[in-house]
Amino acid sequence: MSHAPPTLDSLIAVEAAVVHCRRCPRLVAWREEIARTRRAQFRDQAYWGRPVPGFGDPDARLLVVGLAPAAHGANRTGRMFTGDRSGDWLYRALHRAGFANRAEAVARNDGLTLLDCMVTATVRCAPPANRPLPLEHANCRCYLAAELAHIRRVRVMVALGGVAWAQLLRVLDATGWRLPKPRPRFGHGAELELLRPVAQTPVLLIGSYHPSQQNTFTGTLTEEMFDRIWERARAVIAA
Repeated sequence: MSHAPPTLDSLIAVEAAVVHCRRCPRLVAWREEIARTRRAQFRDQAYWGRPVPGFGDPDARLLVVGLAPAAHGANRTGRMFTGDRSGDWLYRALHRAGFANRAEAVARNDGLTLLDCMVTATVRCAPPANRPLPLEHANCRCYLAAELAHIRRVRVMVALGGVAWAQLLRVLDATGWRLPKPRPRFGHGAELELLRPVAQTPVLLIGSYHPSQQNTFTGTLTEEMFDRIWERARAVIAA
């Protein structure tokens, strides 16, 4: 299976393909069931209930890659990291670092704009237990590969969590990026210098713990730790 089908010849085409994707029956059934049953506190809201495309500035120099939409977050609102506590942490931090015009993300029409930044994920449908299957990861790689092909000014990528780190590296390796060997293991603040195909321009990959409730409630990830990631990204872009 090709990682960047020729039909995905623009970010608009990628977004349309993502939103209409039904390649993974388990994920289709799950996301649509969640959209039908809803959580009690959102009972009066219409859920998005479809795959979620990337969001942000198409000329971004910072690309943020998460794992997958949350069942009652992006699967409800239709925008990455919007409407859940992980998104609260992410957009507050991006705002503090100057990559977002506001610190809150509650709905697609809330006025949030990303500045020199795009947010996407390795899987575009909310998975049961937040755990996509290997085939579901494989089915989704073409969308991330196509986004990477069109975001030509990217200088820094931040992978949120070990799964996003590993899946992003698989996409990069399959699409001709030059990766050093041996590759460092994922860790908070881990860095990996990459070279873009053809142009051979350098891009820095930074690892960050995911701002999940499990990590933030236990202190595995603090706001100070998270801010250092975005400060590092800002410094690299500025240089």
